[in-house]
Amino acid sequence: MTEPPFLSATRTAYDAVAVDYAELLTPELREKPLDRAMLAAFAELVRAAGLGPIADVGCGPGRVTAHLDALDVSVFGIDLSPGMVEVARKRNPGLRFEVGSMTSLDLPDGELGGVLAWYSIIHVPPELLPTVFAEFHRVSAPGGHLLLAFQTGDERRHIEQAYGHTLSYDAYRLPPEHIASLLTEAGFVVTARLIREPDLRWDRVPQAYVLATKPTAIDEKGLPALTAGRAASSRGPR
Repeated sequence: MTEPPFLSATRTAYDAVAVDYAELLTPELREKPLDRAMLAAFAELVRAAGLGPIADVGCGPGRVTAHLDALDVSVFGIDLSPGMVEVARKRNPGLRFEVGSMTSLDLPDGELGGVLAWYSIIHVPPELLPTVFAEFHRVSAPGGHLLLAFQTGDERRHIEQAYGHTLSYDAYRLPPEHIASLLTEAGFVVTARLIREPDLRWDRVPQAYVLATKPTAIDEKGLPALTAGRAASSRGPR
């Protein structure tokens, strides 16, 4: 079966830039406190749920995978680019990294306590995002958590120069409300959203973070509930 063209283009681009990308982005996370705060909250939720590891899907050179590992959660990385996976393994020899695609994850149903897609859904054509989110839902355990990060907007950008290389691949800026709606349609419950203004050292547009969970129960109306106890709770709003 022939893979979608965007996968081939994205793989080729990131294979080409893997070493330089890793070097250039090494200091980024330590200069972004709100990014670290979102990752810390995500790690705390996954750790408290105690359901399984986190898959860092689109992990690149493993910098965020390593950050999560330092937050005392079980985590491994998956990336489309063999070049990125090679760099990730060299930089983080104690962590697990695999080659794979978010469109078809080689993982059992309900395997994961957490799924992280940190600026990795941005290369998926918007019409294919429901397929990706369905796959994230499939591999998540009931009660598991999902965190997405992406650039806001509503446009396709064709990239021909990046990280000192001539390339040819697409990246998409995405509307946060639409992404939240797609996650709901995929069966997740969106629990938090953050829009951060651009850090001009690194960003050109506002950045979005969406946190969601896979429900553990379905209520009598067929709607997802975060927990069976919460669905049955008689407490009013506070």
